[in-house]
Amino acid sequence: MSRRPAPSRGKTPGSKSFGGKSSGGRPQPRRPAARPPVEPPTTGPVEITVETVGALGDGVAHWQEPYGPNHRLFVPQTLVGDRLMVRFAQERGEGWLVEPVSLLAEGPGRAEPACRHFGTCGGCTLQHMDPDTYGAWKVEQLRHALSRAGITDLPMAPLVRTPPHARRRAVLAAARRGRRLWLGFNERASHRLVDIEECTVLAPRLMALIAPLRALLLDLLPDEHTLDVALTLLDDGPDVVLVGLPQPDLGALEMLGAFAEAHDLARLTWSKRPGAPVEPIALRRTGVVRFGPVTVSPPAGSFLQASAEGEAALVAEALAGASAALAQEKGAQGARVADLFAGSGTLTFPLATLAPVHAVEGDGPALTALEAAARQAAGTHSVTVERRDLFKEPLSPSELSAYQAVVFDPPRAGAASQAAALAASNVPVVVAISCNPVSFARDAALLLGGGYVLERLVPVDQFLWSPHLEVAARFRRG
Repeated sequence: MSRRPAPSRGKTPGSKSFGGKSSGGRPQPRRPAARPPVEPPTTGPVEITVETVGALGDGVAHWQEPYGPNHRLFVPQTLVGDRLMVRFAQERGEGWLVEPVSLLAEGPGRAEPACRHFGTCGGCTLQHMDPDTYGAWKVEQLRHALSRAGITDLPMAPLVRTPPHARRRAVLAAARRGRRLWLGFNERASHRLVDIEECTVLAPRLMALIAPLRALLLDLLPDEHTLDVALTLLDDGPDVVLVGLPQPDLGALEMLGAFAEAHDLARLTWSKRPGAPVEPIALRRTGVVRFGPVTVSPPAGSFLQASAEGEAALVAEALAGASAALAQEKGAQGARVADLFAGSGTLTFPLATLAPVHAVEGDGPALTALEAAARQAAGTHSVTVERRDLFKEPLSPSELSAYQAVVFDPPRAGAASQAAALAASNVPVVVAISCNPVSFARDAALLLGGGYVLERLVPVDQFLWSPHLEVAARFRRG
């Protein structure tokens, strides 16, 4: 999506650069020709008032054609009550994406964006909201998703907020074009790159790598080459994976090794393409993160909660739910907890301070890291592991009957099959962790339909100034 500067007439919402900057020579892949664009209903600007802010963070308004249909419009960087002149840009779903021309009247709740790249970078689309408006909007997205699933009785806890400069995991894109190397994030809904000079969400230790990486990759990459740079801040230093790097020769390996040394990386690895095996370049330290009392060495570039603060909030809810179940079953012989979609043990090892834990995960490298840590763990109950694709083969109700509490933390698609099996089980307490309110609402409806009661619901804002929201919820067998 190209965002041209707004004309100078009238006020401009939020940022002095509302509407973004021209994409200029920003690199983008060559793609097959798309179908011819649909002609907009009018070529001139029209006046609209923003009625609500949708799930992607765009303002939503309507415009009625004279003697014609009523069009739904999506207006970036706007708030409820903003009155604007806008110009039609392109179709989007059942409506139109429009470009602001000028602001006629400003609605409440606006703040000056914190980052100079706001308006072009697709990473933070909600920096124009003040803290109260932003927090209320995040919680409302969860309420709306649950309401659509028929869930309206919500024991909602306050929103858990994470601070700026707390993101310890990000994937950047890099592209060399001639004598310039672009490194940053895509524009929203676009393959054009924003060459970032600052980032208000990224941890300072990772942000400090951006300029040196830009210089390194300019020397390393052939012209017209693109790759992804996966950055993770572990407890013993940054973990960097170059995904899509051409096979490095001896000179390139020496250059990369010197870079790892100069910038004190824990690990530097590469792979030919997404999903390909990761090859080591410089393993200066083990690459570790602490989950509860246990130190784990996750695979290079593997999943880690986006912030330490967000992880702490999710762990606290898992522990509270498991503790409630174990207290309820006090004296039961062989009390156990199951951690489903366990990853490398983010929740497993904190839970193991309460009771023996059975960890189930489908990803082999993640489970290998968890198992290696479990063999050396001290100060916890026993941890057993099982590799299993829970999407294709969820734990059955009879298998689940062995546990006093079950915690499940699936990917964005949720865990419909596993939730259905849990709904048919006799597990006293289930704790659901989710990074997608929509799939969470579907899974929660299955549990409620099976007789569970929703006891506690905690929204966690781990991806600051983005539309994403995480959820922790406790269900008790009614």
